[in-house]
Amino acid sequence: MLRNILKRGVRFLIAIVTLISPSLLGTLDLGRIPDETKTIDMSKFTDEPVWADEFDGTEIDRTKWNFPWWETERKGGYWHEDMASVKDGNLIIRAEYLEEPLENRYYEDWKDEINFKEYKPGWYTACLRTADQYEQCYGYFEVRCKLPAATGMWSAFWMMNHNVEDVDGTGKDGTEVDIFESMYYKDYWWGNDAVISGIVYDGYGADKKGDSIGKVYVGGDPYNEFNTYGLEWSPTEYIFYVNGVETGRLSTGGVSQNPEYLILSCEFAGQNGVQWSDRHGTGEISKTPEENWPAEFVVDYVRCYQYKEFVK
Repeated sequence: MLRNILKRGVRFLIAIVTLISPSLLGTLDLGRIPDETKTIDMSKFTDEPVWADEFDGTEIDRTKWNFPWWETERKGGYWHEDMASVKDGNLIIRAEYLEEPLENRYYEDWKDEINFKEYKPGWYTACLRTADQYEQCYGYFEVRCKLPAATGMWSAFWMMNHNVEDVDGTGKDGTEVDIFESMYYKDYWWGNDAVISGIVYDGYGADKKGDSIGKVYVGGDPYNEFNTYGLEWSPTEYIFYVNGVETGRLSTGGVSQNPEYLILSCEFAGQNGVQWSDRHGTGEISKTPEENWPAEFVVDYVRCYQYKEFVK
């Protein structure tokens, strides 16, 4: 009860700060509250999705999704396709600590061509992509999901393009678009129940560039309740949404003009397969309380719409 009262007080403070000086929200580690007057206009898009996965089957549809099986080690943990499954109409991406490493079933066939990082005891989860199977330029992209309730990690719905690594001073040839990342599950009552959205271009080295709309409060209990997270991508800007309500806009560096593929993933903070850091607000990881593990990123659907004007 007290926690909910404090949260309502923080939301009131955010509303006041937004009117006085929006830039203070970041300084005070406060997120923004979506403006309910700005909602997505679906009339400009196709009536039905041009691509979708409702996860109604009993297993992952390999004609729609693939796994980056060559990327075993990922930041502070490991990606393995066995950590993803379909159950009761949902995609489940599981995250947990495994004392016994999972098997690299691709090693024998590819060991002479790919320098695999060895699977070791550690934190495991998964990543699914539509690369080379479905890619789209412009439109509206939406996921309905529950966020994983655990510290030291995050889930994400994002888009990538094969030219993101190009360093040319612009994002027009390709941009990583993070529709949402769930960095903020932690015990601080003023910081959780929030996501972040942003973009990255010009690779991931010294020339890396990007921008973010900052932290956005989802409302309710996004770890036990379904919410939608969406992106409207036009030739001139990216518009981000939570439950159909606009949360922010970006066009920094120029908007990608090329098709992008979809990604659903979880990751652990850290490096070289070792979980050790508090990254982007995730909080330090802990194997306790035990009821937090395994954590689950539960996805009800992914739907992609296209602007009617671009449909031939």
